[in-house]
Amino acid sequence: MKICAMQELLEARVLCCEENLGKHVYSACGCDLMSDVLAYVKDQAVLLTGLVNPQVIRTAVMMDMVCVVFVRSKVPTEEMLELARESGIVIMATDKRLYEACGLLYSSGLVGNKTK
Repeated sequence: MKICAMQELLEARVLCCEENLGKHVYSACGCDLMSDVLAYVKDQAVLLTGLVNPQVIRTAVMMDMVCVVFVRSKVPTEEMLELARESGIVIMATDKRLYEACGLLYSSGLVGNKTK
């Protein structure tokens, strides 16, 4: 799924790296525990989270993610946006709750990672 399609589904605001909205994501993860993200995420994933902390962006960089969506109207700091810009990670924010946002993406064909 293209990031721009996700933006429409989630009615999200793009906060940085708009030039990368045409990139594809192949799976999604909804999580506030970055240790779980490190343990389970693969394959050009998008991270949906309510955690507003620079560690979110650092985790996304380590996992080669291309997009982070902040839910529940959360807004990242300028420091976080700068970290994302340096790596070309699209940052979006939506008013939707995590459960609803994940459900919309899943029902539109974006899958989660398979677990063992």
